[in-house]
Amino acid sequence: MVKGTVVIDTDRCKGCELCTSVCPQDVLHMSRAQFNARGYRPVLLVDPEGKCTGCALCALLCPDVVLTVYRYDERRVHA
Repeated sequence: MVKGTVVIDTDRCKGCELCTSVCPQDVLHMSRAQFNARGYRPVLLVDPEGKCTGCALCALLCPDVVLTVYRYDERRVHA
């Protein structure tokens, strides 16, 4: 099974929410409690069940290039 994760440069995020609107697994959410260095509410990866597939739609749509997506094949990692 293909899995993935997203690394977010939260201090550069402007909180536009474009990434959250295209995530098919719904694992990206806007922060409600914290602000970044620029005063925006950044996007956060909320994926306790490991649903992210590493599709990279979020990174393709991000205008500020704050998302780095890593994708791996779980079968190869555990083999």
